[in-house]
Amino acid sequence: MYKPIDIDREKLTLMGVKFSDLKSLESTANAIGSNMFEGYEPTVKGIEIIRDYILGKITIGELIEFTKKKAYV
Repeated sequence: MYKPIDIDREKLTLMGVKFSDLKSLESTANAIGSNMFEGYEPTVKGIEIIRDYILGKITIGELIEFTKKKAYV
């Protein structure tokens, strides 16, 4: 079942996770929303990991490792 997530465009937060700009917030929210239709249930940790990947703070290899370890839970 689809469940809305908290997006605050003024504070630039997604489920309480702070973003540096509106563009990265919205692109992350769109990606997460699309995946939610496939059954993904976002967590704060998962959003932090996705944000860090989008911002280049972690590599694709690190993202894959986090996924394998289910660090997003």
